[in-house]
Amino acid sequence: MESKNNYNGALQQPIGSGFNATSTTTDVIAGINLKGKTAIITGGYAGIGLETTKTFIQAGARVIVPARDIEKAKRNLVGLANVEVEAMDLMDYHSINAFAEKFLASRQPLDLLINNAGIMWVPLRRDARGFESQLSTNHLGHFQLTAKLWPALKKADRARVVNVSSYGHQIAPFNFEDPNFEHRQYETLLGYGQSKTANNLFAVELDARGAKSGIRAYAVHPGSVNHTDLGREAPMELYQQMGTHDADGHIFPEVEKKLKQLTQGAATTVWCATSQLLNEIGGVYCEDADIAELDLGNIKHLMSEPSTLRGVRPYSVDEINAKRLWRLSEKMLDITFNAD
Repeated sequence: MESKNNYNGALQQPIGSGFNATSTTTDVIAGINLKGKTAIITGGYAGIGLETTKTFIQAGARVIVPARDIEKAKRNLVGLANVEVEAMDLMDYHSINAFAEKFLASRQPLDLLINNAGIMWVPLRRDARGFESQLSTNHLGHFQLTAKLWPALKKADRARVVNVSSYGHQIAPFNFEDPNFEHRQYETLLGYGQSKTANNLFAVELDARGAKSGIRAYAVHPGSVNHTDLGREAPMELYQQMGTHDADGHIFPEVEKKLKQLTQGAATTVWCATSQLLNEIGGVYCEDADIAELDLGNIKHLMSEPSTLRGVRPYSVDEINAKRLWRLSEKMLDITFNAD
């Protein structure tokens, strides 16, 4: 079966995986053996990243977790076998290179790269190069890491790259004219939205380029998940505005009970990384452990009903946007990423 790309959402439709919003990592990893496989999971020491790490280890994989906060990572991973913690900060260009070069020096193949780490709804901050922090962390750092690790991914047999994106991509398309908020008012939601759109576009183009080397790429919406620390800096007014929290800052019980647990939130990442159903399909945006449908304005979204926060916007799987973002990312990072 010939591999096809997902330009313009060509493959963007559910395939009847047999899983759904309530499926857990245990469900999707059942019967899959990762013995002898090596995975790198950014942010693999907290939230859904930690669940992904645990699931891969239980299936037999060796996992490397690059971490900005080494002490926290070691604390959270204590007692887990076959996991290594290495220093890396996604907002620090040199730290990404140092981590990748150390891994490449081992001459090992890399089977799974999970671009999981992310920040959300933070105040305006810039990295040392002046890039807005959500774009820097959520997209540019992962673009650079993937580029640097490409030789190791090529060495593996049918490697996969998974970008943990979000329904948040629906907040904003990518602003090619002013991605770093140098000429427009900074709005944290717009910064987050465009960084998640970037995750989707990166997966589309990475897969189109990498498929001939046997490397497939995916973008994932974990769902609305309880007990992550992703929104720790978000102003409470944002949650209240969205109708999920009351005047005292407490989540409405009826909303909370509809949220996914961590094992459900990590299920789609694990499915994209391991499912045989995706052997000849890539570049797709997935949710609830299946491929999502294109959102052409036909889905009614309510923040208080997490199950309605689904679908992928056409601008985030658009071929022209995907190619344009690739070129811009290379230019901003001053690198050439020949993914072939």
